[in-house]
Amino acid sequence: MNHVVITGATSGIGWQLARDYAQQGWRVTACGRNQEALHQLEQFSPQIKSLQCDLTQRQQVIDSFSHIDPKPNLWIFNAGDCEYLDEGIVDSPLIERVFSINFLGLTYCLEAAQPHFYAGVQVGVVGSIASELALPRAGAYGASKAAVSYLVRSLKLDWQPKGIRVSLIFPGFVKTPLTDKNDFDMPMMISVEQASQSIRVGLAKGKETIYFPRRFTSLLRVIALLPYRLQQGLINKLMGSNK
Repeated sequence: MNHVVITGATSGIGWQLARDYAQQGWRVTACGRNQEALHQLEQFSPQIKSLQCDLTQRQQVIDSFSHIDPKPNLWIFNAGDCEYLDEGIVDSPLIERVFSINFLGLTYCLEAAQPHFYAGVQVGVVGSIASELALPRAGAYGASKAAVSYLVRSLKLDWQPKGIRVSLIFPGFVKTPLTDKNDFDMPMMISVEQASQSIRVGLAKGKETIYFPRRFTSLLRVIALLPYRLQQGLINKLMGSNK
């Protein structure tokens, strides 16, 4: 039986992925901190087993992942959080909080998961299109996702000869409890069902990079190729006025 481990499974994209993979007949290990949400996932399908874990606590992650059995053939590292800087004011505690989840939490997961890796295993890491160019107020979030992108791309060079397949996932705006808190325009937003579909199809095809929604992420990738002074004007027009 196919077995997938999904971090950040208690809400948003991770929640939808867990349900969709279970409906496809996969065995799902759903990881997260919210015990009630994990219980609801287990009630949704007997294919889902929960693993309560705070991904910002290294030893807790290592101990929890050591009990995962049988060895998964797919890992989706999806857990993350987002906080925005206030009008460009540097807030180091905020930046530390974001990095502790988005970047350091990922490193704890990868470290804990690597004993389970074998030739043919597939690893999907959810980054963000925000890592590809500068966006207003996104200094903490975008920087953390840029660090994720570099780490994964570097690891891929070392893992490829070992037969470990790696996919880096670049979502645009997806309607989740996280984006519900945003107070600015979010163009071309898609649903979690659409996001899950894009991720599952991309992983099934073995894509090394998965961008969605295609129109929005393609536009930002083109803008990222332009000189910085042109990028700024185009991004301001695309994103609208920030409150």
